[in-house]
Amino acid sequence: MARLGISNIIFMTLVVMAMFHKSLAQTTHVVGDALGWTFPPGGEVAYRTWAGTQNFAVGDVLVFNFTTGSHDVAEVTKDSFDSCNGNNPISSSTDGPANITLTSSGEHHFICTFTGHCGAGMKLSINVVSSPAVSPAPSPTATTTPPPVATPAPAPAPARAAVTYTVGDNLGWTVPPGGSVAYQTWARGKNFLVGDILVFNFPTNRHDVVEVTKDEYDSCNTSSTAIITTGPARITLNSSGEHYYICTIPGHCPAGQKLAINVTAGGATTTPPVSPSTPSSTPPSGSTTAPPPPDSSAPSLAVATLPLTFLAVAYAVLYN
Repeated sequence: MARLGISNIIFMTLVVMAMFHKSLAQTTHVVGDALGWTFPPGGEVAYRTWAGTQNFAVGDVLVFNFTTGSHDVAEVTKDSFDSCNGNNPISSSTDGPANITLTSSGEHHFICTFTGHCGAGMKLSINVVSSPAVSPAPSPTATTTPPPVATPAPAPAPARAAVTYTVGDNLGWTVPPGGSVAYQTWARGKNFLVGDILVFNFPTNRHDVVEVTKDEYDSCNTSSTAIITTGPARITLNSSGEHYYICTIPGHCPAGQKLAINVTAGGATTTPPVSPSTPSSTPPSGSTTAPPPPDSSAPSLAVATLPLTFLAVAYAVLYN
């Protein structure tokens, strides 16, 4: 009985460890990131470039972020991909956002089957490997402890150069299908400093931009007259704290054309400017959201310690 109990414990431990390894391996890829699944500026090169920055493995998930009724996504053969033919898809999804799990290795091809959409660049081709690459753990090396030495206090880090941010990157400043999550996702993780520059890339007379208060941002209503109507608009961040921007064209702000950022005091110098993203000459008239960017996250401490708990129980049964 004791042996049977130990065998069950070991089996459960192996199962939990396998589940733990799988959770580490799976990755969720948001197709196009902030651009979403829409007409890409410049054609299909946008999705080809995005795919070149990703590593796809069996078990990963693709998220096609689009508005239901405006687009769809279908997996097709290579010939159908090349000819933009969606008549006989391998699979298709009409409700957005669409989550597609990669269940096999090799090439996978996806298009939008709406008339003209694939031809305008809504097509994605990726290569999927059977399992994600795992870097081997480094071999332990013998180390010696050097005698303690006095070290001078580190010098303060020099201020970085001012950065120019193109709001929404390829998405530009427009009405994002799905709501303001696209601009929330874009701003997440960026380090805005006083002296940096925001570029709102939009066609003149189709959109505008104005900085507003928190209450005006929440209500999408402003009495400000400092509205910039000519695009692209460049706004220098002159003060720290929270900054809020909206489009005042009726209906645009409630539909998600609004941006909130936090600016840190000091740090950015005025020269030389650095531009991590270049505004496109003509932003897309339509756009999509970037989903709540689901991405692989570190497993919780409770899950990580489950194998150790089972092994401890096995030890107790064996030796007590």
